[in-house]
Amino acid sequence: MRNATTRLLAAGVAGVTALTLAGCGQSKDDSASSDSGTTLKMLVPAYTDNVKELWGEVIDGFKKENPDINIDLQVESWENINDVVRQNIQADKAPDILNIDSFTDFAADDLLYSAEDVASKKTLDNIQDSFRKNASMEGTQYGLPLFASARALFYNEDLFKEAGITAPPKTWAELEKDAKAIKALGKDGVDGYGMPLGNEEAQAEAAIWFFGAGGGYGDENKITVDQKANVEAANFMQKLIKEGATEANPGSAQRTPLGKTFFQGKLGMVVGLPQYKKLIEEQNPKLNYKIAPIPTKDGSEVTLGVADHLMAFDNGADKQEAIKKFFDYFYSDAAYPKFVGTLGFIPITKSAGEAMKDDPTTKEFIPLLPKAKFYPFTNPKWQSVQGSIQSNIGKIATEDPATVLKQIQSESEQD
Repeated sequence: MRNATTRLLAAGVAGVTALTLAGCGQSKDDSASSDSGTTLKMLVPAYTDNVKELWGEVIDGFKKENPDINIDLQVESWENINDVVRQNIQADKAPDILNIDSFTDFAADDLLYSAEDVASKKTLDNIQDSFRKNASMEGTQYGLPLFASARALFYNEDLFKEAGITAPPKTWAELEKDAKAIKALGKDGVDGYGMPLGNEEAQAEAAIWFFGAGGGYGDENKITVDQKANVEAANFMQKLIKEGATEANPGSAQRTPLGKTFFQGKLGMVVGLPQYKKLIEEQNPKLNYKIAPIPTKDGSEVTLGVADHLMAFDNGADKQEAIKKFFDYFYSDAAYPKFVGTLGFIPITKSAGEAMKDDPTTKEFIPLLPKAKFYPFTNPKWQSVQGSIQSNIGKIATEDPATVLKQIQSESEQD
């Protein structure tokens, strides 16, 4: 999720914050168990400036029910956390609980508890099924999704009305027609659909179209960029570009500035994140816009789902039960909805999703979660494939899409 969230939420958050919370009363050098009980070391990233206080509230509530378990919380910036984790593991000082995007390397090295070892069946069953599957490797769940981000179509109501469009598009054909109608208005600097294929997050825009044709990038065992459904989607994307239904030069367009173009009322449609709502409120509160599911080839609903994870390192049996108690508390309705709601993300538990279904920031996104599809980040080749997509997918604007996808696929098959 880092690509999707840190630029929006953690800009300006730097440095290191290490602290002990909730009456822990122990330094990092203290042993895991002491006369006062068990201490769990927890390492988390700084999503926002107030994430320390949010975790502190959770820990305070947990301590009231579990006075014999202490939580030693360390907050690191996204820029530093991967280095800190690596250094701690090398020094045989892995945290007991870690919050980060990917768990796959740690699971592959047999460093983690499985999710069922550190969370009750009740807790696991309350997590959205698609996110549980995405938190698994070779049939075993290792990560506990922290929260989710999904994508939806943001559209400019004023431009729609001016172009005679009465409802948001559900299919590609409708999106094409609507985007061309908005462009035909002839308004200076106004485009129909924003298609960011620059290297900032091209893999997300492409995934949305590939998913919409029934394709995708593959799974944990095989990368399938070069497949019939993806070629069909890429051809349609090129058609939109050549028809002038998108912004100029989408191959170099980046998601963040294109989002701002929409905020300024210069774009008919763009796929965006829940956080766009807060950014619009800050940057152009008078913008008349609405949100709808992303159009697909046949109108069936799909979205790109992204989730960061909590995970537990196997640092000894004396920690396991304490970790389980903490995870069960954190995902309970007493703690989880407030935590995720304050951060402005989408809850991944079924009960919190129901409780927050009318939340103004996420209400349009929560119903999309059961339809979420994901990057194959448990595939060891995904990181390099993602880089190739970011560098090359923009070429579909001017080159043969099938050839572009074959090139990316070929790179994924190289050792």
